[in-house]
Amino acid sequence: MKLEGIRVLDLSMFLPGPHLTMMMADHGAEVIKIEPPQGEPVREVGLRQAGHSVWFRNTHRNKRCITLNLKMADAREVFLALAREADVVVEAFRPGVVERLGIGYETVKAVNPRIVYCSISAFGQTGPLAHKPAHDLSVQAEAGLVSVNLGADGLPAMPGVPSADMAASLMALSGILMALLRRQQTGQGDYLDIAMYDALLAWTPNVMGPPFAENRAAVVKDERSWGGSSFYGIFATADGRHITLGGGEHKFVEALLQALQRPDLIPVALLPPGPAHEPVRVFLREAFAQRSLVDWCEFLAPLDLAWAPVRDLHEAIHSEHAAARRMIVQRPGEPPQLGLPIKFSAEPGQLDGRLDERGGSTDAVLGAAGYAPEAIAALRERGAVS
Repeated sequence: MKLEGIRVLDLSMFLPGPHLTMMMADHGAEVIKIEPPQGEPVREVGLRQAGHSVWFRNTHRNKRCITLNLKMADAREVFLALAREADVVVEAFRPGVVERLGIGYETVKAVNPRIVYCSISAFGQTGPLAHKPAHDLSVQAEAGLVSVNLGADGLPAMPGVPSADMAASLMALSGILMALLRRQQTGQGDYLDIAMYDALLAWTPNVMGPPFAENRAAVVKDERSWGGSSFYGIFATADGRHITLGGGEHKFVEALLQALQRPDLIPVALLPPGPAHEPVRVFLREAFAQRSLVDWCEFLAPLDLAWAPVRDLHEAIHSEHAAARRMIVQRPGEPPQLGLPIKFSAEPGQLDGRLDERGGSTDAVLGAAGYAPEAIAALRERGAVS
């Protein structure tokens, strides 16, 4: 697999860091999850399957878990011993914490100049918000994304996806892989400062027209990506379900309005997004309200048109396409889990679904690092490991 031979020390918790290190583990990296004595919080968050939370199952497979009490000098020495032989460190404490613990980048670099050290935080290591505590929702709010995520009442609504978390995960993965590639030429590692805030803002080039070009906030209902285009929106069907139109190219507009016998609306639907589209929106709302979702799926299927039914999560994971793409994987006798989104034709990733208990690999990992059983027992007795 692509990342065989890469060793990762994962100090992160919750979602961005664990997700990116899981993707590395899926593609062959040896990931050692270093948990505090109380364990990774998501072990206990949400619904459970086969003794583990679903969240933990889908962010921590294929990792070896050890526990270190990094507030103790003995545990810090263990961490640095592991870091000497590692390729990557991922941490997601608040800025300054790893320095206070004595395991920051400069300390690790001193024992391993080849290390790629990635810090993930809400707002970055610098700036006026650097030390502000936050999870995904607060970052989305600061970055302006909650303001454009409006409900039917026109008020900000809860985001459906943890976009700041996941954007940071993917940016961190990309940065780590770039640093590892460059290390092949220079022999030197690097430090990455990944902010959820930065990553989320970087995902917005298609909606930055109003603030960049006209120095104003977006009028959400008039913008192309948020319903200003009549062919980019959500419509209710007769049975209380919903259907989406997801593309306003000329060929799509013509295909649907010809099929609905309203070619007169084609020029209107091709106008710039905004209030001018209201006649088309009204017609489409009235038309879609006349039939059930099933009827519309049958009607639209043969058309060259960007559309999709609004599925709930249960429907989505049981769809034929999810199965064909192997995005839901279930081994005999095991619960289902999310599949691998990165699909190589050569050396594809592997999903074995192995999950470690808290501290399940402490003895094995420390033993491989040269600690004798009696030394490990002594560390455990002093509370440095568990």
